[in-house]
Amino acid sequence: MFYYLLKYVLLGPLLRVVFRPRIEGLEHVPAAGPAIIAGNHLSFSDHFLMPAVLKRRITFLAKAEYFTGPGVRGRLTAFFFRSAGQIPVDRSGKEAGQAAIREGLGVLGKGELLGIYPEGTRSHDGRLYKGKVGVAVMALRAGVPVIPCAMIGTFEAQPPGKVVPNVHPVVIRFGKPLEFSRYAGMEHEKAVLRAITDEIMYAILTLSEQEYVDEYASVVKAGQAAAKGERERRFPRAPLS
Repeated sequence: MFYYLLKYVLLGPLLRVVFRPRIEGLEHVPAAGPAIIAGNHLSFSDHFLMPAVLKRRITFLAKAEYFTGPGVRGRLTAFFFRSAGQIPVDRSGKEAGQAAIREGLGVLGKGELLGIYPEGTRSHDGRLYKGKVGVAVMALRAGVPVIPCAMIGTFEAQPPGKVVPNVHPVVIRFGKPLEFSRYAGMEHEKAVLRAITDEIMYAILTLSEQEYVDEYASVVKAGQAAAKGERERRFPRAPLS
């Protein structure tokens, strides 16, 4: 109930005014039955804009940090995500990937839409990064199509670190469903999973027209953070007098 209240009364109309989204290819999203919608991830706003334009309910696997933040803001964020039916996933540790797959298969097993960001994290610079193979595992195990989706303009509307979004037009573009039944039973073959994931990422890239980086975003972010820390260690700022 709260999901539809947000979508049609509280949040959806506001998002349409602020972002003025233009939707393309919505006919590619099936009217019924399980499917995965795999998109690029440029902004915190992506979590809300895609559900706002879809006719069906979609469930995202959201990072656990959204449910465990401190203070009033953290509790409100957790309440919002739980009420909207989003599923927390712990991305740390060896079992994190398997936990996400189990949760995702549970959503698909109920005949619902599952939203996934194959990059695993938001792009920090607007580029499209290498996808993780969990989306391929779920597509094969559940035997469902994957609909690629490109969010265009959300990075400019709400880049990382910006709380209040800019008024900026957004395009949400859905591509033709990708079907992988030819690989049925091969979900344990690493080369197959990589090939499927790369095909999905290429479809997203074609829709979004982003620059592609053949590295994981989390690795690039960690490298940049380490380099920044090293610079600050070697050249500390002088204290203000």
